[in-house]
Amino acid sequence: MKIGVLGTGNIVRSVTPTLARMENMECYAIASRTKERAEQAAKEYGYEKAYGSYEELVSDPAVELVYIATPHSRHYEDMKLCIAHKKPVLCEKAFTMNSAQAKEIKRLAAEAGVFVAEAIWTRYMPSRKLIQDVLDSGIIGKVVTLTANLSYVISQNYRIVAPELAGGALLDVGVYGINFALMHFGTDIERMESSVQMTDTGVDGMESITLFFKDGRMAVLTHGIYGRSDRKGIFYGSEGYIVVENINNPQSISVYDQGDNLVKFIAVPEQISGYEYQFAECAKRIGQGETESSSMPLKDSITVMEVMDALRRQWGLKYPQE
Repeated sequence: MKIGVLGTGNIVRSVTPTLARMENMECYAIASRTKERAEQAAKEYGYEKAYGSYEELVSDPAVELVYIATPHSRHYEDMKLCIAHKKPVLCEKAFTMNSAQAKEIKRLAAEAGVFVAEAIWTRYMPSRKLIQDVLDSGIIGKVVTLTANLSYVISQNYRIVAPELAGGALLDVGVYGINFALMHFGTDIERMESSVQMTDTGVDGMESITLFFKDGRMAVLTHGIYGRSDRKGIFYGSEGYIVVENINNPQSISVYDQGDNLVKFIAVPEQISGYEYQFAECAKRIGQGETESSSMPLKDSITVMEVMDALRRQWGLKYPQE
């Protein structure tokens, strides 16, 4: 499958070596808003073709899947461009700026019969099922609470704090905590409470979010852009607790009893980087003539955007384009 990439940001530096090691994947074309930058990126990352506009790339009949690696603020327009040219799309998280845009993308993709999926890699990883299997086994009894955190020192990056680029902790790292909770606790949320500290630029810099589910369970999530966190996800049950190392790319699952004794340890299978699973699923679904991912169907992307919309309303955070 020939992959075309829109954007030349840091994520491309991580994803490209993964694609290069995958069977039946080809780093075919990359596009930037200038020909010079595209050529530089093509040389640096190893792409065959370089395009100085996104329109040129999506007009190339050889491109079989477009990976969108542009800032959040561009995802909606870039996906619309791909859909208009009948190009299957894998778009980086956060899927769009808000749920209205996500719903419109779902409608347009359905009308055009074009495959569209969100590249939230943790949804596609084998670790997702491994974690759920441990929870379903009942080894820690009735699970009542989960906590998860994800924070990095990224406030120095302009994209992260720029309102016009839909910056802030929520859409960049908070999306992982929210997905972690929804993957394992479901989507029947009764109410949400949150606290936030805004940046000088007017986007969220740190937040604490509590999701209360209709079945009585609770998820407590913290995210930020100033400090490095331990990135753990922990499930609390009546008979013990489960610790997932790194919710952003799970490395292991440890189960403890009520006496804090380690009773089970599961190492996550070796992988290229973790990015391979989303591309493999896209290739499979497209090959079968399907228009959505099974790991991250568009209804789930919309639900995540709705949760983030509700949180931003609590904070009074609107992006300039809204």
